[in-house]
Amino acid sequence: MMNHSDTKNGCTLNVEGPVARLTLDRPDKHNAFDDALIEHLISHLSAIEANPSVRVLILEAKGKHFCAGADLGWMKRMASLNYDENLSDARKLAELMAMLNSLSIPTIARVQGAAYGGAIGLIACCDIALASDTAKFCLSEVKLGLAPATIAPYVVAAMGARRCRRLFLTAEVFSAEQALQYELVHETSALEDLDEALDRVVRSLLSGGPKALRAAKQLVKKVTHPSQEDFEYTSKLIAELRVSDEGQEGLGAFFDKRKASWCDS
Repeated sequence: MMNHSDTKNGCTLNVEGPVARLTLDRPDKHNAFDDALIEHLISHLSAIEANPSVRVLILEAKGKHFCAGADLGWMKRMASLNYDENLSDARKLAELMAMLNSLSIPTIARVQGAAYGGAIGLIACCDIALASDTAKFCLSEVKLGLAPATIAPYVVAAMGARRCRRLFLTAEVFSAEQALQYELVHETSALEDLDEALDRVVRSLLSGGPKALRAAKQLVKKVTHPSQEDFEYTSKLIAELRVSDEGQEGLGAFFDKRKASWCDS
């Protein structure tokens, strides 16, 4: 099988035989994503789906952290745009999550360091998630006057509605051990052992029949996948929150490094 590498701004796709590695490559930004990175990830996922020789996808990140969520510059730009522009932007993120969630081949998330906000959506959209035992997770959106809308269908499916009621509302940081307990990740290990665990899972997946693996994924999707109506609802919700008075105050407070107005009430 042909090996190749394709680098776009902020991410790299490497294909070696039957295994594709999609790497977030903005370590100086803690691999936070913006609209450009979302477009590049969508492009890479389309290429993976169109490549019949690829049987497994690994989603990983370069540097200390998996992904800090949304890029601050992107958030500032979104806060200054109107509802329709925010809706268009949110639909792109919804498209990325839906594409990753419905990819026909097995997907594995390799997580280290911080995984905040939308990063938890990426993890939840993967079939298997492995994390270092020092990884930290947080759904911090409400502290900005927002909600984890676009990723919610996948995160709720992974961790359950009851668990998400707490984590969505408190925006508390939780540990890798808790993420394992909450079923966001399937396995944790010391950072130095993470690649060994990853290799073991890849070997296990490659021992299955390629058509059978795709059929097994389709079987689960058939009975549990979110609907198109869910995608539209979540896109509209985050667009509404971004342009709302509270969303503007929360984002403004974050960027001004001050407490939001509701913190003193």
